[in-house]
Amino acid sequence: MPGFELIGKEERNAVNEIFDEKSFFYNGKRVKSFERQFADYIGVNYAVAVSSGTAAIKTALVVAGIKPGDEVITQTFTFIATVEAIVDAGATPIIVNVDDTLNMDPAEFEKAITPKTKAVIPVDMLGVAAEVDQINAIAAKHNLIVIDDCCESLGADWGNDKLGVQFDMCTFSFDNGKTITTGEGGMITTNNEEYYKLCLEYRDHGHENNPNFPRGRDTHRIHGFNFRTTELNAAIGIEQLKKLDLIVKTNRKHYRIYEEAFTEIPEISFRRIPEKCNPLCDCLIFNFPKASQAKNFVKLINEKGLGTKNVPDAIEWHFARHWDHIFQKF
Repeated sequence: MPGFELIGKEERNAVNEIFDEKSFFYNGKRVKSFERQFADYIGVNYAVAVSSGTAAIKTALVVAGIKPGDEVITQTFTFIATVEAIVDAGATPIIVNVDDTLNMDPAEFEKAITPKTKAVIPVDMLGVAAEVDQINAIAAKHNLIVIDDCCESLGADWGNDKLGVQFDMCTFSFDNGKTITTGEGGMITTNNEEYYKLCLEYRDHGHENNPNFPRGRDTHRIHGFNFRTTELNAAIGIEQLKKLDLIVKTNRKHYRIYEEAFTEIPEISFRRIPEKCNPLCDCLIFNFPKASQAKNFVKLINEKGLGTKNVPDAIEWHFARHWDHIFQKF
């Protein structure tokens, strides 16, 4: 149940209030409120709203000090935006394989570390957390910054906490296919106050919003970009956030029904879920012994009006093997 299925009068009324007030300021009260409520939901000190999930990853990389010549490790199975953000920051993407969780293999991650490695971006694909504790331990051992790509897993848990509180920075997406949607948008969460301030500055052309100066003479310390979000997006996001627990609860209820039914079929195996992860359950991933069986299954469910998600229908945009237009540069 993605958030767009629950768009209703609450979101419409929230947007209409903005038209009534004529308050279209990009950093108005609704953006700040959305950031505060989102941070509280995740359980972190700070959240910064930006214009997309991709913008969130790019901003986090810049704030982490990633520059040309640096290497950033990520995984083969991810949406292309993860790698695009690394490239756009001027760094070299280093791609490692996934394990049976379909997320980053910690052993492959550690083997790929070189003196040029400055950060790692594990990706929590399709509702399931990466091996958080192992990846954080390896990163700490090698003094690497961890930026989690949680764009597809808002609502998942790791142990007793929401997924997203465990990293230096974590990024989320609110596009139309995500757990909650603002139409388009993203968020960065962190407990690091300096990262928080730099995220605010980078998304707004480098403005420090120094209270001692008018905006036209504002101070600055870093270059920035325009990754601001709007009051319209934030108004929708606030209402969607109120529905998030219902979305996750419904996902998990439906997931269990399918999982129990498919468990009775000995020929299929399921994606492994890390022990401490309570997944978002927005999709159920399983494997057939033969590719021909998987293709036939997809054909049959498509004939019944049912679809798949990323595997296999959009694999070209979620598997690094297909990205010659990027990797031919490296």
